[in-house]
Amino acid sequence: MASRLFAATSSQGKLRDFRTAAQAHNIDIAPLPELSEIAPPEETGSTFLANATLKAIYYSQSAPGRLVLADDSGLEVDALAGAPGVRSARFAADAGFVDSPDANDNTDVWNNMVLLQRLAGVPMEQRTARYHCVLVAARDGEVLQTADGTVEGMILEAPRGTGGFGYDPLFFLPELDKTMAEIDLETKLGLSHRGRALEALLAKLDA
Repeated sequence: MASRLFAATSSQGKLRDFRTAAQAHNIDIAPLPELSEIAPPEETGSTFLANATLKAIYYSQSAPGRLVLADDSGLEVDALAGAPGVRSARFAADAGFVDSPDANDNTDVWNNMVLLQRLAGVPMEQRTARYHCVLVAARDGEVLQTADGTVEGMILEAPRGTGGFGYDPLFFLPELDKTMAEIDLETKLGLSHRGRALEALLAKLDA
């Protein structure tokens, strides 16, 4: 396996998660060069695997010979039949909540609000959920391996904590008695669904 893998993302949070997991394998994770100059593909898949696959194939064709990683991830809530799922980042927008052009980005606030509205009246024991990440590795347009990672939790009735981002203030970890927004960065990295997906993918690539 190559000692350097190229991730099709410019997200520092994702890169941090991937790099933390890759350190144990002496693998370097680097952002795909000139990613900003490549027009992104339309994510038309109905599953994390479908979207991650189409991105891995697409970006690896733009980087001949390189081993390229692409991911798709989000929140799955059992009481909502797996929603928001692939629409996690656009959950509120799908419901009609869009910030005005001159407003601060309140996407996370709106997404959390819509999630709470959809779960109104659902008892705590039925508010099970997970963060889910699917990773796909491809080279020259050919898929080599796929893997996924999850973190199980519950959705609270009100946000707690000021750390993290996205749905973290509502995502409760019973074993720690804290939300993702209340734990320190080191603990969060150890629980990362992206990190777990990369661990599984590297094991497959090694094999």
